Amino acid sequence: MHKGNLQTRLAILLAAGLLAASPLAGQPTAATAMSNPRLDSALASRLAEYPLRCLDRPFPYKTGVSYGDSTLIRPPQDYHPAFFGCFDWHSSVHGHWMLARLLRIFPGLPQASRIREAFDRHLTAANIQRELDVFRDPENRGFERTYGWAWLLMLQRELDAWRDPAAARWAAALQPLSDTLVAFTLRYLPRLAYPIRTGEHNNLAFGLAFLHDYATAAHHDSLRSAIEYAALGFYGGDVSCPLGWEPGGADFLSPCLEEADLMRRILHPLQFKAWLKRFLPDLFRPDVRLAPGRVVDRTDGKLIHLDGLNFSRAWCLAPIAKAIGSKPLSGIAEAHLREAMRQIASGEYAGEHWLASFAVYALTYDR
Repeated sequence: MHKGNLQTRLAILLAAGLLAASPLAGQPTAATAMSNPRLDSALASRLAEYPLRCLDRPFPYKTGVSYGDSTLIRPPQDYHPAFFGCFDWHSSVHGHWMLARLLRIFPGLPQASRIREAFDRHLTAANIQRELDVFRDPENRGFERTYGWAWLLMLQRELDAWRDPAAARWAAALQPLSDTLVAFTLRYLPRLAYPIRTGEHNNLAFGLAFLHDYATAAHHDSLRSAIEYAALGFYGGDVSCPLGWEPGGADFLSPCLEEADLMRRILHPLQFKAWLKRFLPDLFRPDVRLAPGRVVDRTDGKLIHLDGLNFSRAWCLAPIAKAIGSKPLSGIAEAHLREAMRQIASGEYAGEHWLASFAVYALTYDR
């Protein structure tokens, strides 16, 4: 998408009074409000054990592929040789991201050699080429769109940022898949007529936020412009999001807060504050309330999503609170984070195969 088209759409929104009259932010807006000193090497080591226990565990497994013929009716490890563990493809991907993030921050982790060995096995050029076969299948061009795409590009971003010879090798092996998903995104967004506002995997705002972070870090101007153009068109005129209707019973993302967190990334701070007052006016109240989600049965793979919601609310609310100068909102973010951290060690695979990744993102996403 050309920058001129983005500015045209912004001008339309300005003329309609939907945005404050100030320019788009010129610098990346990486979140800085959640730097958390409680993540030390000891906690990092404990969290690292969760994905290490499942990266090479092939079953139970939930496949998301569509079968056009019998070609893919075989063990998932045959067609997902890099990302076959941790119950499903996207959980394996963000498990790899989490381990890369932790080892980059804490290079002396006791699990360092196990992490490196796992990456050497999984992130090879040959394995990634076999992963690409699924995405090139006409029946699977929408596979893991956009949740898995976003996490894959977050993994690419993490490996690219890691000043380590092995990480450079893994990054190079992964790059063809990342490039393919960028191309898929650029093709998909102009064809999407309406945003997807669910509280689960296909929430568009969540995917665009992570994709925007990758585009910013990789200096991928066409991807960044396409995301900003789509976000302004889909969300620029939104008002009065019904936060009181959340959460849904299986949400791990907040439709209202994910949208706000995306717009925080692409709007100038003054624009964002003006937009947010229309979109979520209750966040500006001194008596603002938002209780953490409550899980009744952690053996249920859907109901336990609400533990993840508490993490994702925390990572959305903290930078929003900083942007609008709200101490009450910052306290709510902390309360969600504390509640979510209490539930990491549930003993149930339904949550343990993925929740630690959410914890690490909530604790480190500004680093």
